[in-house]
Amino acid sequence: MTAKDGAKAMGGGGLLRPVVLVGMMGSGKTAIGRALSTRLGCGFVDSDAAIEEAAGRTIAEIFARDGEAFFRARESEVLSRLLAAGPRVISTGGGAYLAPQNRALIAERGAALWLDADLDLLWERVRHKSTRPLLRTADPRATLARLLDERRDIYAQAELRLTAQAGDSIDRTTDRVIELLATRPDILETRR
Repeated sequence: MTAKDGAKAMGGGGLLRPVVLVGMMGSGKTAIGRALSTRLGCGFVDSDAAIEEAAGRTIAEIFARDGEAFFRARESEVLSRLLAAGPRVISTGGGAYLAPQNRALIAERGAALWLDADLDLLWERVRHKSTRPLLRTADPRATLARLLDERRDIYAQAELRLTAQAGDSIDRTTDRVIELLATRPDILETRR
């Protein structure tokens, strides 16, 4: 299935509730979220971008000026607002799903889909980016490994899980996400 015929192959179905992409930084939440929303013909929003827009500052600036606790509080407020807007694809920052109140809100109003990527794939994707405040350490790869170890069991609480594969393109991963969503008629309506 190609990107061009993805929505057509689905039979013209649509999301019945928000799908919230969760997982580590570098797992592909934003790229897959954009592609998925295009293929499903629904809205897409990146919660980090929505936070930056509301604050008039970058995530890194918010962390530096106000700290992580302040950022996490704003993140929960924005996530609540985005989920209230109805069926769409939402990509979240890597830490958003860690908060119990965010997990409960997502479960109530949407469905969490964990994009599960291994450490090597994550590191390959984030190692050249300077926009990751949590990786501004003496050993960013070790920090990433520690974060993944700390977060894995929490991400595993997501309703759906897709294991990212290093060789897969955005289109192929999006195909796999649609196939997964199609197994859940309470999330994705498909007309045949």
